[in-house]
Amino acid sequence: MDWGMKNRLSQIIKPDGKCLFMPIDHGYFLGPTSKLEKPGETIKPLLPYSDALFVTRGVLRSCVPPDTDVPIILRVSGGTSIVGKDLANEGITTSIQEAIRLNASAVGLSVFIGTDYERQTLLNLSELVNEAEGYGIPVMAVTAVGKELEKRDARYLSLCCRIAAELGAKVVKTYWCEDFDKVTNTCPVPVVIAGGPKTETDFEVLEFVYDGMQKGAIGVNLGRNIWQNPHPVPMIKAIRAIIHENATAKEANKIYESEKKRKT
Repeated sequence: MDWGMKNRLSQIIKPDGKCLFMPIDHGYFLGPTSKLEKPGETIKPLLPYSDALFVTRGVLRSCVPPDTDVPIILRVSGGTSIVGKDLANEGITTSIQEAIRLNASAVGLSVFIGTDYERQTLLNLSELVNEAEGYGIPVMAVTAVGKELEKRDARYLSLCCRIAAELGAKVVKTYWCEDFDKVTNTCPVPVVIAGGPKTETDFEVLEFVYDGMQKGAIGVNLGRNIWQNPHPVPMIKAIRAIIHENATAKEANKIYESEKKRKT
């Protein structure tokens, strides 16, 4: 691995080998989703606790302060929407030259394994890796499942993550599931946990983050479970404690409750 690639990876994965990525790219298929109507306002209090920001070029240019020192993971796939026929029908929307212009530390795209567009999205990943490697830019693959939530089991996610790694992804973002160690143990590159739809309770978030970290994840890529929370800063502080301070879910929950009280 060349120096440039190592350097960019070190920007998004901290010296302890762990990371807290905050995605705000949801608008590329959801539009102005709840709490992300004004992305700049949403992320302002959360940036100090984020190790990297996963974002599209449009929102990066219009809503993220250019003097930020938070590394950027640039979302470079899209082409479909929540009201369209199939979320899996994605293509590459943003060039490597754009990523370089925007000083991105990494680029990311979705792959949809098991769908009608599996081959297309896997070739998107391969093409992106081919180009990105030439400039020393790491690629994060997102193992998306669209609307088919029942696919989130260890066997399916292990398949997705391993294929993404085989095609050259340097990091894989995937969903937490039961027996999550079966996913991380068979993926030769770092795995970060996706959040998916907002959970029913705040403690559930802390529980699956803790379990995932114990079972081999290096961190998270959580958006809605943070910025849709009524208390986003206490929540991101609690999650950060699990990732970087080895806190348990119960210890993190105490931080969350304490920060909520302090805020009020």
